[in-house]
Amino acid sequence: MNLETIKQKLAEIERQIQENEQLIKTEQDLDLIRLAEEEISELKKRKIILEEQKQKLIKQQGDKKIKSVIIEIRAGTGGDEAALFAADLFRMYTRFAEKQGWKTKLLDASSTPLKGYKEIIFELSDSDVYSKLKQESGVHRVQRIPETEKSGRIHTSTATVAVLPQIKKEEIKINPKDLRIDTFRASGPGGQYVNRRESAVRITHIPTGITVASQQERTQAANKETAMKILRSKLYAKKIEEEEKQKGTMRRRQIGTGERSEKIRTYNFPQNRVTDHRIKKSWHNLEAILDGDLEPIIKEFKKHNKDNN
Repeated sequence: MNLETIKQKLAEIERQIQENEQLIKTEQDLDLIRLAEEEISELKKRKIILEEQKQKLIKQQGDKKIKSVIIEIRAGTGGDEAALFAADLFRMYTRFAEKQGWKTKLLDASSTPLKGYKEIIFELSDSDVYSKLKQESGVHRVQRIPETEKSGRIHTSTATVAVLPQIKKEEIKINPKDLRIDTFRASGPGGQYVNRRESAVRITHIPTGITVASQQERTQAANKETAMKILRSKLYAKKIEEEEKQKGTMRRRQIGTGERSEKIRTYNFPQNRVTDHRIKKSWHNLEAILDGDLEPIIKEFKKHNKDNN
């Protein structure tokens, strides 16, 4: 059923409700009044179902219009191994983006000596990027024997992923008085030109306590612009989350704390298996998935949501 059909059905239901309400006001026959009341009750139930379908279609159309996302990956439980897993996830998403023909831009990163990431933030843009990747938000868990583990024991580590729609300046207003802006010397790549100047920028949104930073660009102005881009996305995500909670329709989609028990997906190396716990389905091509072969998982997830809504 398309959006226009749903709107027509809702208009018809509203007309029937009004007719029955008018009948109740003017009719003397108690049996007819009772029938009108029962019909109103049934019509209102149908109206609720159609309103939910309408909102779902509107959201789907809105998701398809979002052409750019900011993805934030943070190492969770597991120390160095968690940071290495965060690097694996970063490679997985960028490889998938490459296969889709999307553009990738690194926004900020905090690396570790073993070439892992405590945190990495990057932008993917073009086509239906948000509608394809929005379900990736959550805690990802890996089970494998670390290269540094001499005894051959399997370790369990986690990393959190947040997929944030990129928002235009006019879509969310930020009062400059609500911001604390600090500068510091960049520690990432960029050469001596970058590292010897305080070009990196950290912005704190005082009302919410959200803090973002950027140090990848060559100038302070460019880093400030990038940091503001990340901040807008985080504030928008927070706004949507609060609205959904108020409506009573919030599902458990937060990225969580990174604890092992809060997982949406497990990557099990010894069994060559990737399991998505939300749809209770597994794939046995782990290496291909980590190399960016996410399309089967995305299609299965969408199918599951369609069948259960």
